[in-house]
Amino acid sequence: MNFDRRVSVEFLCNLLLDENRPISERFRAFRLSTARSHPLALNSLIKAMRDESTLLAYEAAYNLGQMNRPVAIPALEAVVEDLSLHPIVRLKAAESLGAFGLETSVPVLENSFQSDPSQEVRDTCQLALTRIRELKNATPDKLIYFEGREPAPPVFRPIPELREVLLNEDNSLYERCSALFGLRLLCISRTGDTEDAFSAIIESLDAESPILRHHIAYCLVQLGDKKAFHALSQVLQNASEHPMVRIKAVEALNSIADVEGLGSTTYCECIELLKEFSKDPDPIVSQSCEVALRRLDCLGTNSFFEFIVDIRAWDTKGSEYGLQRESAKKTNKG
Repeated sequence: MNFDRRVSVEFLCNLLLDENRPISERFRAFRLSTARSHPLALNSLIKAMRDESTLLAYEAAYNLGQMNRPVAIPALEAVVEDLSLHPIVRLKAAESLGAFGLETSVPVLENSFQSDPSQEVRDTCQLALTRIRELKNATPDKLIYFEGREPAPPVFRPIPELREVLLNEDNSLYERCSALFGLRLLCISRTGDTEDAFSAIIESLDAESPILRHHIAYCLVQLGDKKAFHALSQVLQNASEHPMVRIKAVEALNSIADVEGLGSTTYCECIELLKEFSKDPDPIVSQSCEVALRRLDCLGTNSFFEFIVDIRAWDTKGSEYGLQRESAKKTNKG
């Protein structure tokens, strides 16, 4: 077993919140979200939502939504209402409230939907409100579709129908997201004509809504298909594109490079593009590229980007090798 990867929760909390460490190192701490029952992990992620790095704060808000710990809801609501924070942090907190699906968050979401100065935050609040309402009214056989904790559950229809819903600007954002996630599942399961499903997803990158484009790029992260390279490159290269869409394009390029493997032509093209935009004037984008390059560097050296959290490895000094020393002691005694 590789004990170098097994670290204490305390070590990861210190790493996450240490603003003197490179952003690519701090992102290694997001495995904290797997320590759902640990109060220190939860509190550190809550603090991280107000970090000087907008990218890290955005990721912390997302992770809190995925942890499914309702105790985080008041902190998420406070972030949604705090206009001093970057809109992408506020909208990700709103999305996480929608993931919880609790009616107690409706007043906060409705207020922000009506008054937030950012259109993207208002759109996300509307998505979250719709998800909460739909979850409340869902029949028992439909509840399973909400377990993914995504902004909208996938719908299952023939590909041409899903494509029409996704590409139609007159449809609601919630309907279009549901169609998008349905197409993504078809691509993953390789059910039916997946080429048509994938083409519809790529085509929808021209949607008017940056929130929808953001979720489209998110789906392309999961698919990791090199056929999306050109479209994603254009997204990243477009300085006028919303930063939350560009950073998802970065993640998708990272995913494609990972799938294609070290030394492949596509891998090299992804690396070149990520290096170029690691100097982007927008720190949200440049930091995202730094993180992606660090992940791929780990792939190239046959090492691991993420640590493994082990609550047993509690070490009050925050040592990353707490468990290794503990194991060595047991071996010596034996």
